[in-house]
Amino acid sequence: MNYATIKKYDIANGLGVRVSLFVSGCTHHCKNCFNAVAWDFDYGNPFTREVEDDIISALHQPMISGLTLLGGEPMEPQNQRGLYEFLKRVKKEIPDKDIWCYTGYTLETDLLKGKAHIDITDEVLSMIDVLVDGRFIEELKNLNLKFRGSSNQRIINMKQTLATNQINTINFD
Repeated sequence: MNYATIKKYDIANGLGVRVSLFVSGCTHHCKNCFNAVAWDFDYGNPFTREVEDDIISALHQPMISGLTLLGGEPMEPQNQRGLYEFLKRVKKEIPDKDIWCYTGYTLETDLLKGKAHIDITDEVLSMIDVLVDGRFIEELKNLNLKFRGSSNQRIINMKQTLATNQINTINFD
């Protein structure tokens, strides 16, 4: 897996100050995507153990609320495989930090089953605290929305959703 960039002090992609990892590779190709350069799976740099160590170190800072995964598309099957062990490490070494994930896939139709569901998807989803799902749709773009770009996208509390087997959304608007 490659990554496009890492932001160690991001306030736009989740609650609080966050470390954001932008992975490379996306098959959605949403119209007017803010990060189209990251569609290419070969873009950027390899996601190595040294890169993991650097992110873990940044996450240990007290002012950091958690980790955000974006892209590209973190829930592309090959990116799930690239993130799986890293997410287990984050949850083990820094359990008090939350994990947000932005995906163009939809939880019910693509991730719990469907084209983005693979053998480790359920475990990956269990490590995510907040999932922002749904493709960016230019015609539904709304600059007044917090933590999402278009009104079709949902902010999902994954812990509650998995515990109750019902979609539990969070409203920040």
